[in-house]
Amino acid sequence: MYRVGLTGGIASGKSTVADLFAKHGVTIIDADVIAREVILPGESAYDAIITYFGKNIIGAEQQIERAKLRQIVFNNPEKRIWLEKLLHPLIRDRMIACSLKANSPYCIHVVPLLIETWPHPEINRILVVDVSVETQIKRLKIRDNLDKDMIENMLQAQISREERLAHADDIIVNEGDLTALVDAVEKLHEKYLRLA
Repeated sequence: MYRVGLTGGIASGKSTVADLFAKHGVTIIDADVIAREVILPGESAYDAIITYFGKNIIGAEQQIERAKLRQIVFNNPEKRIWLEKLLHPLIRDRMIACSLKANSPYCIHVVPLLIETWPHPEINRILVVDVSVETQIKRLKIRDNLDKDMIENMLQAQISREERLAHADDIIVNEGDLTALVDAVEKLHEKYLRLA
């Protein structure tokens, strides 16, 4: 299976780009979706997270409240690193298993922290969705209604825009309108079909 790793900074438009590839029949495997699955009650990570962070992060139906967990880890780098070391291998293994069941010529792995968690030998090519830091801040304020400190902590937890772009095989700039994005995805879809 030919795998394209789709990444980008927070609020860059990764989901929008992934949705456009999905309209071409491409299998999309999203690390954020799998991250929600691997922390459900009964999953191997669940008990470890409760033991480490305490029962105050448990909400309705005994599920981990992701907003509480996010607040903790983005304000405490040591706890964020612990959580990433636990979850990233589980997420990666499940993504690979999902890609082996894909029925499209290639698949897209949407991984926000793809470069930060390198190496990924299963990924053949890296596609970066790029926006300015100013655009990220504006979108986070509108989309998630976050305060300035939380936004800064989230941005600092990711690598710089320059470093991300240095790893890119392909780049989609998402500062324009949806028509430009549709055209960019169309061109890359044709390219990935040839490569696959």
